[in-house]
Amino acid sequence: MKKLLIVSLLSSASALALAKLPPPTDEAKAKAAEAAAKAAWADKVDAYRLCKSQDAVAAAYFKSAKAAGKEAKQATATAACAEPGAFVYPPPEAVKPLEASGAHSPAATATGPPSSKTPAAEIAPAKKP
Repeated sequence: MKKLLIVSLLSSASALALAKLPPPTDEAKAKAAEAAAKAAWADKVDAYRLCKSQDAVAAAYFKSAKAAGKEAKQATATAACAEPGAFVYPPPEAVKPLEASGAHSPAATATGPPSSKTPAAEIAPAKKP
C-alpha cells in the first residue's frame, strides 16, 4: 500500500513538473530584453573598471621598480580602456495591429457603409434552375 501511495505521489509530482507554461506577454518580453541590455552594459562597465585597475597596478609596479633601481621590461601595448558611457535603453517600437496598418484592404473599398436599405433579393436575384 505504501509503495502504491509513493508511486502515485511521484507520478503526480512529475506531471506538475512537466506542465506547460503560458507564453510570455509582450510586456514580459520587453522587460526581459531591457534586463538583458542592462546586464550587457554592466559587463562592459565591469570590464572598463578592471582595465583601469590593471593600468593602475602596472603603473605602480613600474614606479616602485624604478625607485628600487630594478630594470623592468616595458609593458606590452594594449588597446586603451573604452568607457561604456551611461546606460540608455530605447524602448522598442510598438507594432501596429494588422487592422491599423492598412494592410488588410485598400482604403477605397471602405468608403461606404457595409449595408444598404435595398433588399438582398433585388441586389442578387435568385437564379432560375
